[in-house]
Amino acid sequence: MIATNSKALAPNKLAALRTTFQLGWLSRRTTHPPFFLLMAATLIAAAALLPVGYLIIRAAGVGSKVWTILLQPRTLEVFAGSAGLALAVTGAAVVMGVLLAWLTVRTDLPGRKFWAVVTVLPLVWPSYVGAFTLVAALGPKGMIQGWLEPWGIERLPSIYGFPGALLALTLFTYPYVLLSVRAALRGLDPSLEEAARSFGRSPRRVFWEITLPHLRPSILAGGLLVALYTLSDFGAVSLLRFDSFTRAIYLQYSASLDRSVAAVLALLLVILTLAILLAESRLRGKARYYRSSAGAKRPSTIVKLGAWKPLALVFCGLVTLLGVILPLGVMGFWLVRGLLIGEELKLGLNVVLNSVSASGLAALVAILAAIPLAVLSVRFPGKRSRWLERSAYIGYALPGIVIALALVFFGANYATFLYQTLAMLIFAYVVRFLPQAIGSARSSLLQVSPRLEEAARCLGRTPGQTLTSITVPLLKPGLLTGLALVFLTGMKELPATLLLGPTGFQTLATRIWSATEHVFFAQAAAPALLLVLVSAVSVWIILAQEEKGLRR
Repeated sequence: MIATNSKALAPNKLAALRTTFQLGWLSRRTTHPPFFLLMAATLIAAAALLPVGYLIIRAAGVGSKVWTILLQPRTLEVFAGSAGLALAVTGAAVVMGVLLAWLTVRTDLPGRKFWAVVTVLPLVWPSYVGAFTLVAALGPKGMIQGWLEPWGIERLPSIYGFPGALLALTLFTYPYVLLSVRAALRGLDPSLEEAARSFGRSPRRVFWEITLPHLRPSILAGGLLVALYTLSDFGAVSLLRFDSFTRAIYLQYSASLDRSVAAVLALLLVILTLAILLAESRLRGKARYYRSSAGAKRPSTIVKLGAWKPLALVFCGLVTLLGVILPLGVMGFWLVRGLLIGEELKLGLNVVLNSVSASGLAALVAILAAIPLAVLSVRFPGKRSRWLERSAYIGYALPGIVIALALVFFGANYATFLYQTLAMLIFAYVVRFLPQAIGSARSSLLQVSPRLEEAARCLGRTPGQTLTSITVPLLKPGLLTGLALVFLTGMKELPATLLLGPTGFQTLATRIWSATEHVFFAQAAAPALLLVLVSAVSVWIILAQEEKGLRR
């Protein structure tokens, strides 16, 4: 009898215990984050805001002239142009990234694994190299025009200005959206789409009503990176002769000994960045996208393209042609041409090792720094956590030269032992590219049910143990994506490397820049192609890890 009563009461007691524990954990989760998590996120956000502190110090020297600078017609024109370009590039990148992610994950597209790799490769090109190859090939007197001249075509339409900047930046930034959305598609619970189909929804309605809304966090995370990258880019907009904030700031820095005016313009760029972050936060909302029940992951249903298959192949082929084959072809042409005339390439192994070591260490540090901010933002929502996370995004919108000069200022005056060391360079990379790691980690965490962490706490795990043994392993796909993004972007970073690298420290990016500056295109081609090769290997490793995670 006693055994019977115990057996009958046990489920009720267990349910009561679970309910009490979950309410208590949820209450702590929304109001009282662990002290170690809060302190770590605060220190990381403060470090990311160092460039803003430098700008404020510099801008203070302008005094009352600040409003005169801000209200100049030229300043307003540049502001409108930069905002318009960021909006257009983001919209185009989101359309391309979402479509390519869906095609390579959820459809029977022929050669899916091949397209999954090659459509990410445009991310490896530095913006100034990508823009140069587009001008060399598609410009009014470019290579393609030369091939068409026997047919009576003496001049192609101009690629300079807004159209060229839009094309170049879209081609070399859409992988931010592609990687983020693809990670989200792999983690999406297929039962949601299956339930919609069981109620008679067509595949098209399932995509628009179920799949796409659940991809909103990853789309916004990738779109945010694209928008901020567009605002901070200097190489592409300069080569394509489009006036943006970064170009105006660079001209002020290089043409005047007084950097206060440039600091005011950079602070205006910070304000535009804050407006974008606020818009993204409002669009993101408070929705959660994790599974409602426990269970092993199941593969999603593959959608048959049918008559759309040729069009999908043409789309993937066109993107690959413009973003991968065309730059490779132009660089290959200059390399062969240089070798035929006997030019010395001057490419040492130490340059490759410098690039890989600096970018690899920065990627690891960025991932470790992103975890506290992502967990605080998702598991402990509130104004404090939101502002800490958003603060880390400011550095991504600032031109690399601003971040480099800010760290030169602080390093020379307050941390001389770090000045011109590899540690200072890695710190600059982390400040610059931390949002890439945060966005990927946050998108993955939104798909992880907090009940798994609650169960660990119920079994006696501390918050720190829960974070390391439960949360971080479940974030593996997003962390790997963030690792790849930071590594790939760090490989092509130029201004910070030039100003902060140790004496004699050269990377593939600085070697490309040096050769291009002296119009030695053959010498620029070799490191550019090697940069693509190294980055392609890293992308392949990351995609292989994603496949292993999906099979598990």
